[in-house]
Amino acid sequence: MNQQIPAYMYEKSNVIRLILLTAVFALLFINIFKPFESRHWYDISDFKYFVFASLIVLVGMLVVVISRLIMLAYTKKSKSLTYMQYGVWVLAEIIAMSLFYSLFTKFIPDKGASRDFMDIFQQSTVNTSLILLLPYSIIWLYFSWRDKNILLEKISKDEPEMEILQKRKILGFTDEKGELKISVMLDNLLYIDSADNYATIHYLNKSKLSHFLIRNSLKWIEENHTKDTPLVRCHRSYIVNLDKVKVLRKTKEGIFLEIDALNTPDIPVSKTYYDRVMEKFSKYSV
Repeated sequence: MNQQIPAYMYEKSNVIRLILLTAVFALLFINIFKPFESRHWYDISDFKYFVFASLIVLVGMLVVVISRLIMLAYTKKSKSLTYMQYGVWVLAEIIAMSLFYSLFTKFIPDKGASRDFMDIFQQSTVNTSLILLLPYSIIWLYFSWRDKNILLEKISKDEPEMEILQKRKILGFTDEKGELKISVMLDNLLYIDSADNYATIHYLNKSKLSHFLIRNSLKWIEENHTKDTPLVRCHRSYIVNLDKVKVLRKTKEGIFLEIDALNTPDIPVSKTYYDRVMEKFSKYSV
């Protein structure tokens, strides 16, 4: 639940789409299903009821507009929302709109005065949940589908670029969305370590040790950069450039690789990856 929601969920253009779709759905819902016994509030024509219901929907949607404006300001400052925070946010929108409709039903139409407020609020919460959650679910699925299509297009566009980099002995590292973040000469690359969903590229820049953090898995790097290169996975948290290894050391604590660069740690070799390391070590290590 502490995982962050995708950024497209609170992009400005997507928030506008969400508000418009919800408003259209709410207008259709209140005119087709006529919740809260709203058709019997006044003895008016269907057209006047449509106009009256539309005004109620527009006023109710102000809750969503204000809520999403606050969300945009919040995410702009804090950069992200977790799934739990987003769920609480949507629940607050439902409660706020339910309260608005309940107060309107109770005190505006004459027939609502005799009804118990909690009964009105309970029914209002059910109907408001339908008004909000159904279009929310539809638009979330659309956003997810659209984001994946954009990602696939980016990957397709980046493939020729990645092929060129490989031929030039330059390795390009992308994030989890397929966006190229850094390119490093293979001769300058020392090792890569990872933690959670992030990988840190360690390389030499003008003879000085440098680091670059990307959001991607070590598994992706292994699958895309270790074939036909001196890079090898030696540990669940490490990939090392064997061209930069000067010593393979066996101790009581385990097997370690010493890199030919100042201020670099000894890289551990786990039993799982020992055979593949030794197979490549004789070929690439100098």
